[in-house]
Amino acid sequence: MKNVTILGVPMDLGAGKRGVDMGPSAIRLASLVKRLQSMGKIVEDRGNIHVPVGLNRDNEAMKYREEVLTACRSLAEEVYKIYQEDSFPLILGGDHSIAMGSIAGLARKEPEMGVIWIDAHADFNSNTTSPSGNIHGMPLAVSCGIGDPEFVDIGTPGRKIDPKRVVVVGARDIDMGEVVLLRQHGVKVYTMEEVDLYGIQHIMQEAMQYLEKNCSCLHVSFDMDAIDPSEAPGTGTPVRGGLTYREAHFIMKYISTYGNFVTSLEVVEVNPILDIQNKTAELAVELIESAFGKRIMYYSDIDELD
Repeated sequence: MKNVTILGVPMDLGAGKRGVDMGPSAIRLASLVKRLQSMGKIVEDRGNIHVPVGLNRDNEAMKYREEVLTACRSLAEEVYKIYQEDSFPLILGGDHSIAMGSIAGLARKEPEMGVIWIDAHADFNSNTTSPSGNIHGMPLAVSCGIGDPEFVDIGTPGRKIDPKRVVVVGARDIDMGEVVLLRQHGVKVYTMEEVDLYGIQHIMQEAMQYLEKNCSCLHVSFDMDAIDPSEAPGTGTPVRGGLTYREAHFIMKYISTYGNFVTSLEVVEVNPILDIQNKTAELAVELIESAFGKRIMYYSDIDELD
């Protein structure tokens, strides 16, 4: 799809550390629009949705519950509008709790959509299993119909995606409560141990074939903490032993080969306060380019030019 609509969600209320609300600005600062335009994309940047000021942390099971709920409801409406316009939604976070809004808006149009969740964490806690109460650890579970009913019903009533249409890649920090829920609901999870054993090419081939067989289209949700902190230091919940620079790019380039099956993308958890010279935001833009099909020019391409 040539038309791309960018939407920022400057929210850090779902996270354990402040600062990720500046992620959309940092990604834009890394020349996102110009670099997409250079690839032939028609780009519209609609700015940021409004995120309420975090004043109420009384609910320790779901910190800043009302503010996050309000923001995700607004995001669901905006993403639905973009999708209705036959444009590709490119959503910039913000913490990963925003995925509840992204997926709710998309699923309203595509009830049989699938999700590939690239993350160090499964984000499959509920309000009863979360050890921290940080909502950015709950969005995938909520999208699968698990947890606080008001969050599950964002946009439209009920779950937004069938758990069997979800694949998690790169996980290496999963809470025990999540392990139980993931197994109960049949979510396919590829941990970093499996990436080490089988290689990222095998993992992505298997994952994408599974999703293409079972889903009408695909939403890509990329948390920058999926990448090893040596390459992506500017994120709030870093976990050592993550994807390498090349593995991360391979994932996005491989996804790009599926063309119109991939209908939306979000990139989240860039925290400029923790970053080094905007390194993580610049990597985020490179990965977005890879997701849209940017590749190295090979010798064979040069021969064709002759």
